[in-house]
Amino acid sequence: MESTYKIAVVTGGSRGLGKNMALRLAEKGNGVIITYQSRQELADEVVAAIESGGGKAVALQYDASNLGAIDTFLERLSEALEGKWGRAKFDFLVNNAGFGATIPFEKVTEADFDRFMNTHFKSVYFLTQRALIMMNDGGRIVNISTGTTRFCVPGYSAYASMKGAIEVFTRYLAKELGARSISANVLAPGPIETDFNNAAIRNNPERKVMMAAQTALGRVGQPEDIGGIVAFLCSEDSAWITGQRIEATGGINL
Repeated sequence: MESTYKIAVVTGGSRGLGKNMALRLAEKGNGVIITYQSRQELADEVVAAIESGGGKAVALQYDASNLGAIDTFLERLSEALEGKWGRAKFDFLVNNAGFGATIPFEKVTEADFDRFMNTHFKSVYFLTQRALIMMNDGGRIVNISTGTTRFCVPGYSAYASMKGAIEVFTRYLAKELGARSISANVLAPGPIETDFNNAAIRNNPERKVMMAAQTALGRVGQPEDIGGIVAFLCSEDSAWITGQRIEATGGINL
């Protein structure tokens, strides 16, 4: 295997934005390991699409809401790296796994809060920490945030608060991992037409029109608008970018 060959881990890579990230990373010649929570058939389709194009990919089950699942996942990740690529380490970590829910602030329960926190912040923090020993120097970490850390959408207080924590965390990663030449950046998408948050945009034409009208480019986003940015952030072309929040919203609420 050539030394320039890299391997990316994309959590939540079986559908939506994560799927497109995985496909674009593979198109750039990277090996890809994706995770899924419950829909193995969707993950297998992504793996098949990558391998039909001549790439290599593996799908692993991982529940980001369960902190106790991290060590078992990393053991399976190690086995996958050795079994598929004959390697002990990977290069890129894309923390994408998550869920959406619109809950007015006054109705957020402690259980809701804990689920948002465990999935969107705590698991990202500790998965990244424990995976560092398996990452090559010169690697990349890309954490997925949201445009709603800059502008407010009613019902997103818990979700956006956790993503705000991720943005601070990412700057600390960039500072503390710089000695290993590992960069860390945040990608913050805007409204994307996927099945996220019960397909809130796809299933609500009026909401889609309203959001498109607020966007400088006059439409809501598609998964294809995001995957290429992740591939760029995991390339040599982005080597001098670290500790940054990159918003990909089409210019919403400017």
